[in-house]
Amino acid sequence: MALILPQVAATTFLVSDSSLKLRQSLFIKTRNVNSFHKAVPSVFANFEPLNQQEFDCRRNVSPSCLENAGPAPKNLYTVNSPLTATIRNKIPISGDSPRKRQAYHIVLDHKGKLPLREGQNVGVMLPAKTSVLPDNAKEPRYFPCASSRYGDTFDGTTISLCVRPVPETISEFLCNSKEGDEIQLVGPTGEKLILGDDDDKATHIFVATGAGVAPFRAHLRRFFREYIPKFTFNGFAWLFHGVYNVESLDAYYREFQKYQVDYPKNFQYNIALSERISSNYWRKTYVQNIFEEHAESVFEKLVDEGAYIYFSGRKEMVTPIQNALMKVAEKKCKNWEKELAKLKNNNQWRDEVY
Repeated sequence: MALILPQVAATTFLVSDSSLKLRQSLFIKTRNVNSFHKAVPSVFANFEPLNQQEFDCRRNVSPSCLENAGPAPKNLYTVNSPLTATIRNKIPISGDSPRKRQAYHIVLDHKGKLPLREGQNVGVMLPAKTSVLPDNAKEPRYFPCASSRYGDTFDGTTISLCVRPVPETISEFLCNSKEGDEIQLVGPTGEKLILGDDDDKATHIFVATGAGVAPFRAHLRRFFREYIPKFTFNGFAWLFHGVYNVESLDAYYREFQKYQVDYPKNFQYNIALSERISSNYWRKTYVQNIFEEHAESVFEKLVDEGAYIYFSGRKEMVTPIQNALMKVAEKKCKNWEKELAKLKNNNQWRDEVY
């Protein structure tokens, strides 16, 4: 079953029962986020909202020095000299399923000692006192930050990560952790998913699979949830997001849908949902399938209007998306390879995939 949100003016939701028995489907057409959640409580009843209190207004942020111009900070902390942080909160963001790969939004308190830019990564190491380390947990595990430079607390003292457990790795340790546990951080690192242009009127196209949406959540919070005296976003952001099934639908879904309702001229949100319909039937809709429907519009924004495009998540999505854009180029009698080279040379094509 596919869930597609092509336009805010006529948004269509197709959602199945989150009990996984999938005995019925609901078909609803609405522009109001609150009424949508009330109409389909079977999907959202067991999700704990992320920062729900902030949805009514923008939040003031501090400290102002985080807006200082200059290059993004890099490698402030290393394996030999890490920063100790504590787990401040751990919120499940993929429903109440007993599945072993439950996703979590994890907030880390670094006491204001880890400045970074939206789109950067941080490395996580286990505490030095950890007695037994599996081979897969001896090196830092890098995660894209799901919060802006001001963190989930808007005061520059926290960062947040979107984590799924992988057995015998640092990811599993994080997902099994509790409030107050200590970890060690290295970094920040990475520049590929930092905005290619700080112009507040720029167009940014984000393409993500699963938890790869984390860095784009950071950008969107800065655009639409934080009140920053020196920055107001007047451009256009477009998010394409592929999720595994209905359980992972709430991984920042409420925030993104709220932005679409509040800022329809500045934000568009398209989501692809893959889901098991029965024991022997699986309907798969990938992010590239949704992207293909809008390839011509994206091509025009990239080639004619100077937009920036960013990829985060599974690398398998990139080739089909390039093929879709190549078909548009052929239709317009343009050479896609040359256009792609120009985009990369201008830093308009930015990816961090695996």
